[in-house]
Amino acid sequence: MPADIIGTHIILEDPASGRRAFEFQPGPVFGQIILADEINRATPKTQSAMLEAMQEHSVTSGGTIHRLPEPFLVLATQNPIEQEGTYPLPEAQLDRFFFKLLVPYSSRDELKFILDRTTTGHTPQVNPILSAEQILEAQHLVRKVAAADHVQDYAIRLTLATHPKGQYATDKVNQFVRFGSSPRGVQALMLSAKVRAMMDKRYHVSFEDIRKSVLPALRHRILLNFEGQAEGMTSDDILADILNQVPTTGPEKS
Repeated sequence: MPADIIGTHIILEDPASGRRAFEFQPGPVFGQIILADEINRATPKTQSAMLEAMQEHSVTSGGTIHRLPEPFLVLATQNPIEQEGTYPLPEAQLDRFFFKLLVPYSSRDELKFILDRTTTGHTPQVNPILSAEQILEAQHLVRKVAAADHVQDYAIRLTLATHPKGQYATDKVNQFVRFGSSPRGVQALMLSAKVRAMMDKRYHVSFEDIRKSVLPALRHRILLNFEGQAEGMTSDDILADILNQVPTTGPEKS
């Protein structure tokens, strides 16, 4: 139930006075890194309990707003094969995830690494790399990375190209897409590009930074129509078509 995630009010009794009062007991969402394993096994109502936490970093219960600790991050996994007893994620929740990453089968070396860690008595040593304060500082620094107007406009046009019947929509978008990306999509696209620039030791965003960020930032924000599903299309197919057809330089604004 939603209360199992965000918390609930319970009755506490004071042994001295015998008085009873409701007190809020925080749920597991009151952490800094939350892992929702196989999140699509929760009902849509339970999943929707995460909306405020993921967007506002707060939980409202009994009319009181409880702030979540910073930094706050939600990681979620889905099993794409097993569908029995699962529910589709609400679009509003999908839109609040920064990235959607596809995890392929493990390689030969990766399987060896898994076996070495899990079947030989190996005990992994966990060492902290960054403090909470350092993560917050890095998040603040990323937003200061420069993005030229024409580079930013490229990200905007790529996002607008996901909208059916829009000015920049491709033929495949018009034929196979029901809904395109929200404004959160272009925000994720730009922030991801800024992170890529910093990882490459640059303090400005390039077109290639934008292009490399398109799939993880936008693939979960595109909903296919019935024809697209019937034809076996994927959001990655649509985005690949957009990347091929949308030029880096656009028309002048009127």
